[in-house]
Amino acid sequence: MNFLGSTTDNGTLTMFSESIPPLDFRPFLLEPLFLRWVSGFLHAVLLLVLFCSWVRKKIRGDNVVRESLKDRSDLGFKKSALFCSLALSLLNLVLVSLSGFYWYESGWSDNEQLVSLIGFLLGMVSWVVLSICLLRCSDYEQVKSQFLLRLWLGFYLAVSCYALVVDTVVYKKHKSVIVHILVYDIVAFSASLFLGYVAFLKKATRGNINGVLEEPLLNGGGSVEVNKKDGSDEATPYSKAGILSLLTFSWMGPLIDLGNKKIVDLVDVPQLQDADSVVGLAPKFRSMLESSDVGERSGVTTFKLLKALYFSAQRDILVTASFALIYTVASYVGPALIDTFVQYLNGRRQYNHEGYVLVSTFFVAKLVECLSQRHWFFRLQKVGIRMRSSLVAMIYEKGLTLSSNSKQGSTSGEIINFMTVDAERIGNFSWYMHDPWMVLVQVGLALWILYRNLGLATIAALISTVIVMFMNIPFGKMQERFQEKLMEAKDKRMKSTSEIIRNMRILKLQGWEMKFLSKIFDLRNSEEGWLKKYVYNSAVISFVFWGAPTLVSVSTFGACILLGIPLESGKILSALATFRILQEPIYNLPDTISMLVQTKVSLDRIASYLCLDNLQQDVVERLPQGSSDIAVEVTNSTLSWDVSSASPTLKDIDFKVFTGMKVAVCGTVGSGKSSLLSSILGEVPKISGSLKVCGTKAYVAQSPWIQSGKIEDNILFGKPMERERYEKVLEACSLSKDLEILSFGDQTVIGERGINLSGGQKQRIQIARALYQDADIYLFDDPFSAVDAHTGSHLFKEVLLGLLSSKSVIYVTHQVEFLPAADLILVMKDGRISQAGKYNEILNSGTDFMELIGAHQEALAVVGSVESNSVSEKSALGVEENGVVRDDIGFDGKQESQDSKNDKSDSGEPKKQIVEEEEREKGSVALDVYWKYITLAYGGALVPFILLGQVLFQLLQIGSNYWMAWATPISADVEAPVTMSTLMIVYVALAVGSSLCILLRATLLMTAGYKTATELFHKMHHCIFRSPMSFFDSTPSGRIMNRASTDQSAVDLELPYQFGSVAITVIQLIGIIGVMSQISWLVFLVFIPVVAASIWYQRYYIAAARELSRLVGVCKGPLIQHFAETISGSTTIRSFNQESRFRCDNMRLSDGYSRPKFYSAGAMEWLCFRLDMLSSLTFAFSLVFLISIPTGVIDPSLAGLAVTYGLSLNTLQAWLIWTLCSLENKIISVERILQYANVPSEPPLVIESNRPEQSWPSRGDVEIRDLQVRYAPHMPLVLRGITCTFKGGLRTGIVGRTGSGKSTLIQTLFRIVEPSAGEIRIDGVNILTIGLHDLRLRLSIIPQDPTMFEGTVRSNLDPLEEYTDDQIWEALDKCQLGDEVRKKEQKLDSSVSENGENWSMGQRQLVCLGRVLLKRSKILVLDEATASVDTATDNLIQKTLREHFSDCTVITIAHRISSVIDSDMVLLLSNGIIEEYDTPVRLLEDKSSSFAKLVAEYTARSSSSFD
Repeated sequence: MNFLGSTTDNGTLTMFSESIPPLDFRPFLLEPLFLRWVSGFLHAVLLLVLFCSWVRKKIRGDNVVRESLKDRSDLGFKKSALFCSLALSLLNLVLVSLSGFYWYESGWSDNEQLVSLIGFLLGMVSWVVLSICLLRCSDYEQVKSQFLLRLWLGFYLAVSCYALVVDTVVYKKHKSVIVHILVYDIVAFSASLFLGYVAFLKKATRGNINGVLEEPLLNGGGSVEVNKKDGSDEATPYSKAGILSLLTFSWMGPLIDLGNKKIVDLVDVPQLQDADSVVGLAPKFRSMLESSDVGERSGVTTFKLLKALYFSAQRDILVTASFALIYTVASYVGPALIDTFVQYLNGRRQYNHEGYVLVSTFFVAKLVECLSQRHWFFRLQKVGIRMRSSLVAMIYEKGLTLSSNSKQGSTSGEIINFMTVDAERIGNFSWYMHDPWMVLVQVGLALWILYRNLGLATIAALISTVIVMFMNIPFGKMQERFQEKLMEAKDKRMKSTSEIIRNMRILKLQGWEMKFLSKIFDLRNSEEGWLKKYVYNSAVISFVFWGAPTLVSVSTFGACILLGIPLESGKILSALATFRILQEPIYNLPDTISMLVQTKVSLDRIASYLCLDNLQQDVVERLPQGSSDIAVEVTNSTLSWDVSSASPTLKDIDFKVFTGMKVAVCGTVGSGKSSLLSSILGEVPKISGSLKVCGTKAYVAQSPWIQSGKIEDNILFGKPMERERYEKVLEACSLSKDLEILSFGDQTVIGERGINLSGGQKQRIQIARALYQDADIYLFDDPFSAVDAHTGSHLFKEVLLGLLSSKSVIYVTHQVEFLPAADLILVMKDGRISQAGKYNEILNSGTDFMELIGAHQEALAVVGSVESNSVSEKSALGVEENGVVRDDIGFDGKQESQDSKNDKSDSGEPKKQIVEEEEREKGSVALDVYWKYITLAYGGALVPFILLGQVLFQLLQIGSNYWMAWATPISADVEAPVTMSTLMIVYVALAVGSSLCILLRATLLMTAGYKTATELFHKMHHCIFRSPMSFFDSTPSGRIMNRASTDQSAVDLELPYQFGSVAITVIQLIGIIGVMSQISWLVFLVFIPVVAASIWYQRYYIAAARELSRLVGVCKGPLIQHFAETISGSTTIRSFNQESRFRCDNMRLSDGYSRPKFYSAGAMEWLCFRLDMLSSLTFAFSLVFLISIPTGVIDPSLAGLAVTYGLSLNTLQAWLIWTLCSLENKIISVERILQYANVPSEPPLVIESNRPEQSWPSRGDVEIRDLQVRYAPHMPLVLRGITCTFKGGLRTGIVGRTGSGKSTLIQTLFRIVEPSAGEIRIDGVNILTIGLHDLRLRLSIIPQDPTMFEGTVRSNLDPLEEYTDDQIWEALDKCQLGDEVRKKEQKLDSSVSENGENWSMGQRQLVCLGRVLLKRSKILVLDEATASVDTATDNLIQKTLREHFSDCTVITIAHRISSVIDSDMVLLLSNGIIEEYDTPVRLLEDKSSSFAKLVAEYTARSSSSFD
């Protein structure tokens, strides 16, 4: 019998050799011929079954019950079964061809070959038909068909298993069955096993009792997309994928395909499965962390954090460890067999078909290596995403519960860094997680292979490897220190950047932005010092470890010569292949060490942050709602922000608030009013006493905290919409008219920190938020100071005395007129309650309250005196006849101040929100971005030298390996062409040369990368600081911070490495192709289509991957912004008990960031798997070619060298595509930085050709002509043709409803906003023609929001360092702060925390006054400057200004009539136009004027008690 044959001397194939016993001596059932007959018969039966089903369907027509595709979610199994069918049909086709060929060779006379041919032909046809059925048919689910198919599969599984056993036994005994048949048996058995599993064991997910075979297998023609309709708990592509789909990453196919049809957006990215979502991960991680804390009180340590991270992802970590082990073992199969392969090529045969067995072993090892590596890498990234998500959730939760002291130690910038940098780095560490133990396994396997080939010389290899390993210790320690210092410097810079970006408006008004930019540059210089040390240390480590394999090989071969061990080319090549694989862990060791160091630093930082003190939980005793008629009870309480301080913040506080009471808190600046409210909220640490609160709370902070988002969402604040209550709240807070004027009504998106709202509007939205909560106790921290007199009265009546008439309210106020309505007044002084009681009770019982009342009466007296001095004159400027005080409150001048008609008619452009979605580039990254990055450092001069260094290294490496292969004999009986000493001298010379090239390349690469990072940083920051204020209004700080932290980190540390990797890999790949093509030129012919296919795959993949990577960047901004907002508003969030909702929002945003990351990782592995397959096929082809060449045609040593290089072909090819894609993903950081390096700038700071005189302005005349202003081209006019003159030396008061354009006029004066038309002249100089700094540094302003920067008292008063200490003390004394600063130990060097939070709001306002007293400009602007101080302090400020600015032009915007009543002129604005402009006396004389009505209202309010 002669079936498919075995190899004979003449190269023909026969089935049995002469040594096989005759047929009669073997049982018939063990005959291969019988097995082929049975197999053919079974396939004929399958064809019959399928044909009968088709006929049945035709006869019965369409009356077949069909299973809807919508009711299935296991379509992955259909695809897997289809793949099995196609694979079997293709394999049968190959065997049909071979059988036909051998039948032809036998002269058409071998009947056994004919039987085989028919059997394989039937198999091919039946599997093709089944494949077509699977692909196209959808109605083969009839019960009879299902049963017959299952029955057939059962028989097929049994027969294929039987055939595999028989052929294996026959092969082992007689070597008579050739490899092709064994391969067919293995494939057929595997396929039948899988199909059997699908048919009998795998159940449908919808509870259908039938197996999956009749559903996904036999129903086609549908789309997987319909499964998306299942709602929130729909299966994800990953979770519903079949075995084959998971193995080959085919579940990523639809998303990658979508990326080639359209731009992928976040809505196109599928959800994460539950196991990877932070919603499930966070509680599990928290419980792990807490369980490790049982019995210990030491808090979170680095070890506990590490332990919790491990146990939260234990299963995936262990699975990846097993994949890593399989990969490591498979990767050493090649080096172990190279010597055998070389000897085979040299003519030594150990058994029949040895060449095919070797090729098959090489190929299978490559497949196993590929599969294990791909799934190892993918699961590692999954672990990284899960770790990052868990840590972000913990950091966020800690931010919600931090105590005030802890907050001062960790600013928002630092906490954001924990999330953006440290958690990210720990997530990235998953890549390196298994490297430390894998190095030991790899070294162990390498030593075993070396010992087999080189004997005792392996000891030299071990010693040199250990030396290399230990060399990393000093470098590792240095790297850790540099990393720590780098992160500290980065924290300081981010902290400062965060504060500066938040307060950019103040900096631009003062003309300080370039000074603060230089501060950022100084901090960056410090960071760059450590960065330089870090990258150059990395270059040295790179040099040491790239030279390490050469050192190991030199020492090993040297030891062989010394020990007299013969060096044969096969053994040398096996050793070199081993060294090449050992190279990978040793190459990666620097990165692993660096990553270990960075991760340890990050873990330490996060652990120390998680150890910070939380708010004391026992400060306030919370009683059940309705359990007591006392809402708030404070008994003998002493509380202090700083518990260690000798003088507590609040001392001996004792009072009760009954349900429904109105309690007013008043006192001078810094007396402890806000701290009293904070203590009721539980924010201030308690030293002694007790605080009890009964009921829910709502809190309105003194500094408005507004979330970016819709106005409606800010008011609802997590509560469901109840339209009636919502409308009542809007009406009570005077917001209805504002919303009418807005283009989008209450759907208008508010900018970050309410940037596009006025102070009054922000405050009223805050009040509306509190009212809508319908709480039991309301705490108001001076909310009326930011609104004008009319609005303040309205709010007090409608809110405190209206909607909240039955609620308990504690309100802090500086306005004495709101005190008589209170049931209880608490007068604060120096942290104590100095007086308590009703208004009339305490009026005459002490001096503290009398001081406040006296100051108020003094202010009223000023108003009264102006009224009494009024004369009967008409207004100098035309007052409207009907000058009625309108009850509507106009919209904020910062955005839109016209009525809705003007709004609609002003512009035909489509309406836009002020804050729009973050811009992201579309399509491929422009080559211009790469070019800019490469040429930014020294014009790209270093790039050729970097490439030259790597090319020389590669040539010298190939040369040294070529030399060793050529100069050593093929076997012991062949004479060596050169002496051993010559061999080693040349090899060492080549090795040293290659190491020096690496040093050159590494140093130049790091130099270029460092220089480029520095240039990009300076360009972006300079451009941001010079951008107009509109850029900051419409750009949330999270976007800027993201670029300054994450993107800058990528440019600092990752991009040079990425560019280097691409160049290195390309050069290495060219070297390998060169070596392989020289030995086997046909490989080059195969390589061309393989490279073409690889490039096609890469282009197909990159469309989706690029957008996924961009989405990662875009989705990070909202996460950072939400984080920053939460930290700044944590008190408000806690007061409303909204922590859980904010945690959910954070988790949603965190998952939104993880989704594109997860699918980006899947897309990468989808690509790499296919590239690995292609390169493995190329390698297999070259091996088949080598074993097909007759012995002696090619030098076995050089053929072995080609195999040695070919072993790393698939790794390098995949690595090249991976690094290219990774580079394109990382270069997006440069693209994003360049976006902000090209923001349009403000006009020049200084125009040398038109600089005003040094004494300008000398008179202070301000002349405004037809001034028109809008905030953006698509927005309506805010000021509509204003013309007026402010005479030099006069005091002008500007009044008007909220949103009338008062603040806009001031911003235009400082050119924060450029006029659309008209001009402003100061002393005859058109301010539009001079530089911004020449203008802003000559004017002074006390802004609406008092701002202090982190630093010292001195740096806050004199940031430009222009004044002496004596001048600073003089200014402090004038603004009533001298004594306060003298009390502090460090005097002028006393610390100021972030945002000046360790100073009260009033004190911050006084510091702003001190700044203008130092500056002494001719023109002074007060923008509601006394809103945050009590009346007494306001009077002092007014007195100080009158005294020291008597000859200056003073322009005052004020809500208190007393602040402007004694002005020389009053300008009343309404809807962006001048309604009245005259002296107060003349305006008051005309009782119908709007100003007269405002004054009358103020006087009436101040004299009444709102009873």
